[in-house]
Amino acid sequence: MRISDLLAIDELGLRLLAGDPEREFGTVHITDLPEPGRYLSGGELVLTGLMWRDTAADSARFVTALVECGVSALGAGAARLGHVPADLVAACGQAGLPLVEVPVEVSFRTLAELVAPRLSGDVRDALGRHRRLVAALAEGADLRGLFELTAAELGVTGAVLSASGEVVVGTATDPAGLARAYLTAPRLPALAGGATLFAVGRGHRAAGWVLACDGDLLGRADLGYELAACVALERGRLEEGRRVERRLAGQLVAAALAESDAADLNARLRTCGIDADEPYAVVSATAAPHAAIAALPGATAAPPGAPGAADPGPTTPPGPAPAVLGGRILEELLAREVVAAPVPAEPPQGSGGGAVAVVALRGRSAGELAARLRAGAAVLAALPGTRLSVGLSGALTGAAALKGGLEEAGHARRLAQARDGGVVTSDEIYTHALLLATVPGDVRRSFSDRLLSPLLAYDRRHQSDLVRTLDVFLDCSGSWNACAERLHVHVNTVRYRVRRIEELTGRNLSAMSDRVDFFLALRDTTPPA
Repeated sequence: MRISDLLAIDELGLRLLAGDPEREFGTVHITDLPEPGRYLSGGELVLTGLMWRDTAADSARFVTALVECGVSALGAGAARLGHVPADLVAACGQAGLPLVEVPVEVSFRTLAELVAPRLSGDVRDALGRHRRLVAALAEGADLRGLFELTAAELGVTGAVLSASGEVVVGTATDPAGLARAYLTAPRLPALAGGATLFAVGRGHRAAGWVLACDGDLLGRADLGYELAACVALERGRLEEGRRVERRLAGQLVAAALAESDAADLNARLRTCGIDADEPYAVVSATAAPHAAIAALPGATAAPPGAPGAADPGPTTPPGPAPAVLGGRILEELLAREVVAAPVPAEPPQGSGGGAVAVVALRGRSAGELAARLRAGAAVLAALPGTRLSVGLSGALTGAAALKGGLEEAGHARRLAQARDGGVVTSDEIYTHALLLATVPGDVRRSFSDRLLSPLLAYDRRHQSDLVRTLDVFLDCSGSWNACAERLHVHVNTVRYRVRRIEELTGRNLSAMSDRVDFFLALRDTTPPA
């Protein structure tokens, strides 16, 4: 039943003070407990006489408790205070919880008795549908079977997608576009690309799944919630099996870092599904701290406790550690063909701080694997504040190469972190960039500022072009003529500018050591003015 249907019952005289009148509820619950969570299961219209309210702060606490339990709406009686307090209206408005004012002359019992006959048929049908879907899962139906049953039972079709745009089950014409819409939606469910998007479970969006139901289901959101809840159940079952695989992968990584003998490592590789002579690569990933990738405000129109509700927003308690979250995202980027295990924070050779996965290449090159990772990471970049850093080793064969692969992937990930996220391959780390990435940022900035600030100050005062001339001069290997041609100036102008650079900095651009210093300073971020 919708709130709007409730408001249409003339004899009740109800008034909507906040929220969406089209929100649906399934039952009515009366309470004046300040912490009613243990007695709520989600989807209720809660009626309260405000006996719990002593101060304005109590309203925010009470509303938060209701939202966390998945309550659909709140009905507040005006008998005790003579009115519904503004702080309760504000708290409900901020939380997106519909608030209805119940007049003094209407008892809660009367309201519940009038509503019950209108609810019973809908609730019975919904419970029957949900029971059949859950029974199918209990009897071993996979997600494909669940979708077939859903199409028959509910007339709902669509797909389940990962946050990186991988299709888990079903069909979607633009999975990447739907995934971006899921990542950026300020509230779920939401319409996008001809589909209605529902979050699956309550995990972090970047590592989550989204249910994309064909057509506009905002008016029948209960169907989407039912299906999303069933998908979440199946995902939970799949996760149980992956815990063992993650433990085995973690043991393999620990054995490689401890330099176990080849026979032991080969046996562990086979346990993880990789034959001794099969090419593989190592991927290391981490996500920015949870505080930097907080979910969008009001992440779901269904409160967090409702079936299919998404992450509840920036007020969520601290989420998974960067390595754990990075590992879950990495698994989704590779369509769950691998598992990722966190490595120790300070292992030898600097390969720690992230989650690693050993990926069998199976006919593809490391470059093709990198392209796939980059495509998924580009979709995930739509989530505000997300910073995913991924490092990829080259192609490896045999147990003896595993430790080196872990080090390569770890170094590449650190370089990706220094670049503020992205995917970096082993081909990119054997340059000065890796050395710069190992130097603390404040040291790099101080080095660049000390060397380049006289030139930057001179350019500002005289509208000159010394810094650009220096960059082009070094890029032309110190060739006066080539630099002049690139800058479209006379060669004597280049000579004059180089002399001025040397005078201002006290360096000699004919000396290789000074050229190297300038080169590194220019390759770092632009120093502060």
